[in-house]
Amino acid sequence: MRQFILTWLGTAVALLITANILQAIDIGFRVDNLGTALVAAVVIGIVNAIIRPILRILAFPITLLTFGLFTFVINGFSLWLASLLTPSYGFRIDGPLAAVLGSVVLAIVSSTINYFFRTVD
Repeated sequence: MRQFILTWLGTAVALLITANILQAIDIGFRVDNLGTALVAAVVIGIVNAIIRPILRILAFPITLLTFGLFTFVINGFSLWLASLLTPSYGFRIDGPLAAVLGSVVLAIVSSTINYFFRTVD
């Protein structure tokens, strides 16, 4: 249970950091506060657990043809879908470029944060 909570908090903090990085280069990726990030982290986890595996199976041929690069599009779509499911909470992604860039930056930041959480444990 402790690992789950640490991962959830790590993802929420990673969302805040990602939003600040992407706002610095004026991309439409917004997370208002920590409460918003916590709700968005739950929704992203649900989307990644339910919808993303289905998308990966359906998109396998094009992923194979693009040598895995289409996975960035799938991750961006999953992140964008999570933002659509939380519009009143202050998590917003304005377009496909923001979604794909956001998913790449979020993966890097989240992996770094979760690595540090694992080494502390």
